[in-house]
Amino acid sequence: MGIKEETFYEGGPHIGDLIFNLFLATFVIFIPLTIGSIVRAIWLRYKITDRRISVTGGWMGKDRTDLVYSEITDALTIPRGLGFWGDMVVTLKDGSRLELRSLPRYREIYDYINERVLAKTGQPLVSVAEKAEAAATQTT
Repeated sequence: MGIKEETFYEGGPHIGDLIFNLFLATFVIFIPLTIGSIVRAIWLRYKITDRRISVTGGWMGKDRTDLVYSEITDALTIPRGLGFWGDMVVTLKDGSRLELRSLPRYREIYDYINERVLAKTGQPLVSVAEKAEAAATQTT
């Protein structure tokens, strides 16, 4: 029997990403972006629990990546679609990065991940503004 996990978010990318890119497909130059959003909508799934982040994707949804919170050193969010959804880049201790594209409720998910990282490592994630401020004080 597996370890019990409490799921915070489970689902795919935000539907607005697909709708927006389908609208852009009326312009021929945006067709590759539209194909990418269709593939994400069909096969990409996120599961964020109190123990890990799991991303299932790739061709036919056969690739799976699991991250535990103790390995995360940094996470950055970028709003998309007027702030209704966003992208997140999670950086691990070994320097590798994982992109979470078109996340719905990305601000809540970032806060949840920050709480879990703080509980596991004792150090909160540092925002981009805090990093810039720290770099500015070091150079002066």
